[in-house]
Amino acid sequence: MTITFDHSYARDLPGTYLRAAPDVAPAPRLLALNRSLADALGLTLTDAEAADWFSGARLPPGADPIAQAYAGHQFGGFSPQLGDGRAHLLGEVIAPDGQRFDLQLKGSGRTPFSRGGDGKAAIGPMLREYLISEFMAAVGVPTTRSLAVVATGEEVWRETKLPGAVLARVAASHIRVGSFQFFAARSDQTNVKALADHAIARHYPDLAAAPTPYLAFLDAVIARQAALIAEWMGLGFIHGVMNTDNMAISGETIDYGPCAFMEAYAPGTVFSSIDHQGRYAYANQPLILGWNLARLAETLVPLLDASQERAIEIANDRLTGIAPRYRAEWLAVMRRKMGLVGEDDGDAQLADDLLTAMEGADWTLTFRRLADETALRPLLDDFSRMEAWLPRWRVRAEEGAAQRLAATNPAVIPRNHQVEEALTAATNGDMAPFHALLTAIQQPFVESEPYMLPAPTGFGPYVTFCGT
Repeated sequence: MTITFDHSYARDLPGTYLRAAPDVAPAPRLLALNRSLADALGLTLTDAEAADWFSGARLPPGADPIAQAYAGHQFGGFSPQLGDGRAHLLGEVIAPDGQRFDLQLKGSGRTPFSRGGDGKAAIGPMLREYLISEFMAAVGVPTTRSLAVVATGEEVWRETKLPGAVLARVAASHIRVGSFQFFAARSDQTNVKALADHAIARHYPDLAAAPTPYLAFLDAVIARQAALIAEWMGLGFIHGVMNTDNMAISGETIDYGPCAFMEAYAPGTVFSSIDHQGRYAYANQPLILGWNLARLAETLVPLLDASQERAIEIANDRLTGIAPRYRAEWLAVMRRKMGLVGEDDGDAQLADDLLTAMEGADWTLTFRRLADETALRPLLDDFSRMEAWLPRWRVRAEEGAAQRLAATNPAVIPRNHQVEEALTAATNGDMAPFHALLTAIQQPFVESEPYMLPAPTGFGPYVTFCGT
């Protein structure tokens, strides 16, 4: 099989990347290959080809690997130069339906942007990204996808020595808010404009003919990101590292590092080992949405109007609209999760009051069981607030709610204890738990008893790590 690559990013945007070759994996061994995704991309791969091409052992014909430049605010502090420090963009694949996708290797060795890093990745974090991204795809949340994970046959040092691996990642693109920040920080307006033009052509082609295309571009990114974060919140998903270099212009979820799913509902939940102040806690994610988008707007100011004063006014006007836009997206998600039909003026209060009533209860199972009070009661130590709330919900939900709840609320999520069990087993050479969990989460609305259970007593406190 030969992959037919295009290289529009490299062709259109010279000066926004550096060429870099992946390290050669000494003994590649295929751990997971996403055949359904490969089929959707029009790729017919043998296991041997996947192991070689997606580990760095051999480059697929036509690949022209580069490391992209970007900057980013990391936990609020600005780093003017980050870039792909352990990733290589092999090129772009045009799927049979005409859609264009990046094909990138992650954990594939050092690049000119590596700084002090080793450029490598361990099996656990790469398989975590595979699991979580495939779950997101299964529930319809925009996401990068995982095409393969290949063990490299070498070891990497983190807290201990671990077997190394490379992830082959597929994305609508890897253009980030931080990509714009990299050039804006250098007052390189030529490349800011070129990057915006490329992003519009690739992700928002209808905007090219708009009277004010760069303002329309900002509006479109705001809309996609508001919808995305609302979906995260509906799932109890905590990204863990919502830095501006981890916000994709395409509106996809990207970079599954110290991410996890909240079990017991607690707004301040944090899992990331490096988020000491709770900046990216569950309840803060909508606030960081606005903060990150403000950083994007800053880079686009010179493109919004010839008058800087007027351009800033335009940008600020759009930024003040983010909170109500997000709230509308969140309410749409909550209506769906509560099994409601249509809209009612009291729905926002109904949703807010449900969150108050369910604090401490399992997030996933509570929504799934709203229509079954017998099954719902054991989830709460104090059922009194839920008992007062349920009659209001029943009036609004009307008949058919049970079926709607089952169709819109996953029964199975990648529960943290099961993810850890699967990754630990895989690190020790046993892939069976990983594949069993993967099968379950790829059918998230099908009730599978072993994978619906909350963490056992004694599990936790749960801490996740970024993997670098």
